[in-house]
Amino acid sequence: MTANGPRWLSTGLLCLILWPGPAAAGDRAWEEHMAAGAAAYRSGDYGEAEKRLSAAVKESRLFRAGDPRLAVTLNNLGTLYRALGRLEEAGPLYRRAIEVWESALGADHIQIATGLNNLAAVYNDQGRLAEAEVLYKRTVAVWEKTLGPDHPRVATGLNNLAVLYRVQKRYAEAEPLYQRAAAIWEKTLDAGHPQIAAGLNNLAYLYHVQGKFAAAESLYRRALAIWEKALGPRHPTVARVLDNMAELLRRTGHGAEAARMEARARAIRETSVKTRPGESAP
Repeated sequence: MTANGPRWLSTGLLCLILWPGPAAAGDRAWEEHMAAGAAAYRSGDYGEAEKRLSAAVKESRLFRAGDPRLAVTLNNLGTLYRALGRLEEAGPLYRRAIEVWESALGADHIQIATGLNNLAAVYNDQGRLAEAEVLYKRTVAVWEKTLGPDHPRVATGLNNLAVLYRVQKRYAEAEPLYQRAAAIWEKTLDAGHPQIAAGLNNLAYLYHVQGKFAAAESLYRRALAIWEKALGPRHPTVARVLDNMAELLRRTGHGAEAARMEARARAIRETSVKTRPGESAP
């Protein structure tokens, strides 16, 4: 059993944006900094990522006013700062990126939704939940309009909003959002996709914290089966759902099965630490 009770899994979209178009000869410095910054970010070299993305911001300010590449650059630097916990620096970058995108592309462009989602995540981290809610709702609306109501990215937005409601114990509002997100992922992704398991786990978590143990257990078991097949039986994510199930089983009087799951989760975490030295167990 985990010390803090059951765990939900984040499925939020918070990522760097890659610029798809070719760079003109005079813009190659910007393109090189962006590519190098993205590579450093993905490899976990955040110091180099900051250096390169900051240089890309400087280059992008030389573009014509309102060039969307400035927004992309600001968004990516903001994403790095959020990963580093530098929320006070990330927020203004996201806000400026959104302003540039809105001016250049219009209020309902798909690119803007990514910025809105990222800024909402910052507000959520800062405890500015009312502001985060407004942005998450707008994100979902833009994705529904541009991608259609059953797109996996819409499911991500719904899940993010559901998490916000769940944290505030607004369970009645969270449940239909989790349900719809899980249904979209099951409809649009290949059977056995790990994202389907994440949706099931998060809905199970909601039922779990409300004491709806039978419904939660069924969903946890489905999530576990998918993750074991998709990721392997010793993946750290498998340990998380084992912990969730163990906590639930102890609360419902199934201590022996709970102990077996706890032991298996511990073994997975110990293996993870041994194979990835220097990292803490999940």
